[in-house]
Amino acid sequence: MTYSGEVTVGGPADVHELKDLMITKVAVGPMNNNAYLLRCRATDEQLLIDAANDAHTLLGTIGDDGIASVVTTHRHGDHWQALAEVVAATGARTHAGRYDAEGIPVPTDVLVDDGDTVRVGRVELTARHLVGHTPGSVVLVYDDPHGHPHLFTGDCLFPGGPGRTTRPEDFRSLMNGLEEKIFPLPDETWVYPGHGNDTTLGSERPRIAEWWARGW
Repeated sequence: MTYSGEVTVGGPADVHELKDLMITKVAVGPMNNNAYLLRCRATDEQLLIDAANDAHTLLGTIGDDGIASVVTTHRHGDHWQALAEVVAATGARTHAGRYDAEGIPVPTDVLVDDGDTVRVGRVELTARHLVGHTPGSVVLVYDDPHGHPHLFTGDCLFPGGPGRTTRPEDFRSLMNGLEEKIFPLPDETWVYPGHGNDTTLGSERPRIAEWWARGW
């Protein structure tokens, strides 16, 4: 099956099969949040990105093997509604950006800083701290040694622009962070956002000047 990244709440998950990593995408909750289950193919260890909502669906996707860890991309409530239940059921260690952890009502076991490595089995992800959508949003980069990078952006980057900001200085901070830390990656980089369909950096790169001009 060809991966499309198009999922709907209540519908089936979509699975992106890479050589070393399996990425399962599922949509949950009233705000159509995406959750991503990463599975190391060598060890079968699993990691969940954003226990956003609907713990029953997430636990069913996780299955009997459980998860070793769950990463919350940022503090906004629609991204952690199921976190307490998922952690209680699986015993997973929790990760979140250092400057957003205080806004997440489930204790964070691992505070994540810019450049930190987050592991799932033998697979390594690199965290990038972006300020603007929230003070402590983290983006995870998987630099696939067999292909192009894969990027889990939370609400920092979507098809069509950066995530929502409320002040001009927040917008400038987020855009500068994206240009400095994210867009140097190649055009083929696959983007998995916190809501909606996937995109690539190559699809979004030509619009950067437009985003700056409109201010959002």
